Amino acid sequence: MSLTHLNARGEAHMVDVADKPESRREASASGRITMRPETLALLAEGGLPKGDVLATARIAAIQAAKRTHELIPLCHALALTKVSIDFTLDEANSCVEVTATCRLNGRTGVEMEALTAVSVACLTLYDMCKAVDKEMVIDAIRLEAKTGGKSGDYRRDEGVGGGIGVAAGVTVVTGTDGPIVTGQGHDGQVAVGSRCDIASPCIRVKCLAELRERLGVGEISVPLSDLTRHDVGGLKAALKALDPRFAGLDEGRVLCAVNQVMAGDRTPITDDDEVAFFPPVTGG
Repeated sequence: MSLTHLNARGEAHMVDVADKPESRREASASGRITMRPETLALLAEGGLPKGDVLATARIAAIQAAKRTHELIPLCHALALTKVSIDFTLDEANSCVEVTATCRLNGRTGVEMEALTAVSVACLTLYDMCKAVDKEMVIDAIRLEAKTGGKSGDYRRDEGVGGGIGVAAGVTVVTGTDGPIVTGQGHDGQVAVGSRCDIASPCIRVKCLAELRERLGVGEISVPLSDLTRHDVGGLKAALKALDPRFAGLDEGRVLCAVNQVMAGDRTPITDDDEVAFFPPVTGG
């Protein structure tokens, strides 16, 4: 195996991708910032002096992904079609887990964009919280999955916080009581990834923040064919039919976003959409 960023003389250079075919490429990365429990509580309550912490970190991460080529010398300037940033407040481990997913149709991958987004999100969280906690630690920044391109797909063996993803034909719920596998891949393998990897078209569902702890469910892939109608209301009905714990989606003021845009029960959804359910947390 050779390093593509070195030419025949061993000099660093930008790889020419002009002759590569365009394909859909996606990458997911994760990381975390650990802090004092009281700092995490202030973050969750919106009590930090700089204001809306998670919203600021999300915008910073999106900007960083789009400007990765200005930070990493040999990266190409890419026309990203999607940058998704998720935060999970982990009270048990006193940290904020950060996940970034980048996507495009192009000639080169987006791993560096996803990793840069996670890094800058963590740095922004540090900046927003450092007035009350200078001992925060940023670590575990890593690539979780990538798809597309000549090198093929990649899945890390374990997910963020010990969770697991899915292989083709598998539906896995990652919850506080461990994973619930409701299907099996054609090759018997379990892999990590944020995309719908079951054989049929599907919707990616996430339960975030306190809702994740209350329902005991983190992520699940739902086949599109299980929906009686292709909107958020239809998805809720399919989830409740799958597992009674999802009845909690109708309790209180649970909010919903489709591809990080606020949504209601009549919002349409389609294959590979990401639907997140979450409580009204300040800064989220």
